[in-house]
Amino acid sequence: MADTKLSKLEFQIMETLWSDGELSIRDIQEKFPGKRVPAYTTIQTTVYRMEVKDVVRRTRKVGNFHLFAAAITKDEAERGILNDLLSYFGGRSQPVVAHLIESGKLSLEDVKDAERTLKALSSKGPNSGGRVKL
Repeated sequence: MADTKLSKLEFQIMETLWSDGELSIRDIQEKFPGKRVPAYTTIQTTVYRMEVKDVVRRTRKVGNFHLFAAAITKDEAERGILNDLLSYFGGRSQPVVAHLIESGKLSLEDVKDAERTLKALSSKGPNSGGRVKL
């Protein structure tokens, strides 16, 4: 499985690839919003490193440049980021949930969704693998 631990820049690049499909380095750079667009060489180096991590792949060569596509899904990337975050707390989610509540970033609807997910998981039994698509 690919190393799905992504930096903020890597995740931004992945979001561009997930939404737009195959892109060149220049196309990726041009998709960045705002005034603080990373340099072409920064995007290039980052994409090449992501290729080594097996999260992007070269799809084809057009002229003198390559097109790149996402090699993992958004769900896989998000799971990697969340697992990495939880590892800072010894795998415990309670400190994260407490922070979300205290900061006002966890709504009552979020809690209801989580409750529905937990009920669905418990009805599948302990050997279901623990995954429910939201």
